[in-house]
Amino acid sequence: MFAFLGGVVFFIFWIIPVIAIIVSNRTRGGEKAAWILAVIFVSWFAWIFYLLLAPLKSETYRA
Repeated sequence: MFAFLGGVVFFIFWIIPVIAIIVSNRTRGGEKAAWILAVIFVSWFAWIFYLLLAPLKSETYRA
């Protein structure tokens, strides 16, 4: 039972960065998908980079 609860807690902490990127409006489209994949395969380090670097390209808006 303790191993199951430990696994659930580990999963919750692993999924937090993914959810944070999904609900964030700092990126969208392919860039958001790339960040999510990076977090899934590289884990928390990619999320820290996301917080520091996203968006990778600055978009210019014309009036």
